Amino acid sequence: MSNTLCQSLRSPIRSLAKLRQAKTISTSIVHNETILVKNNEEFINKVMNNNKAVIVNFHAEWCEPCKILTPKLKELIEPLNNLDLAVVDVEDNADLVHTFEVKAVPAVIAIKNGLIVDKFIGLVDADMITSLIDRMSGKNNAGA
Repeated sequence: MSNTLCQSLRSPIRSLAKLRQAKTISTSIVHNETILVKNNEEFINKVMNNNKAVIVNFHAEWCEPCKILTPKLKELIEPLNNLDLAVVDVEDNADLVHTFEVKAVPAVIAIKNGLIVDKFIGLVDADMITSLIDRMSGKNNAGA
């Protein structure tokens, strides 16, 4: 499973094309895979250099609010074709935690064109989450 996931993350455009061809259901719905960030290089390549906006979710397995937020972010973002979700485990990525000054989890950072455009820390109101996703995906032209 993890080998397949890594393969699909290496070439997300080709993977989406194959996924569309393999499915017999409607091809108008594209489900993005979540980027599971393993190291700094992967973060730079798949998040900072991404041509789409990316919601970065810094989380930890031991974090109870993360266990609520992470699945909700996946549910809301995966159906969108113009927004990606990257998940960063704080235990495995100390350099990224330091670089982005993550002091508590969950911490969510919105990145567009390699720049941080929004962020929040902790389990926030559902309207705040959907508003961020709408702005980042272009559903709402205000803001990002």
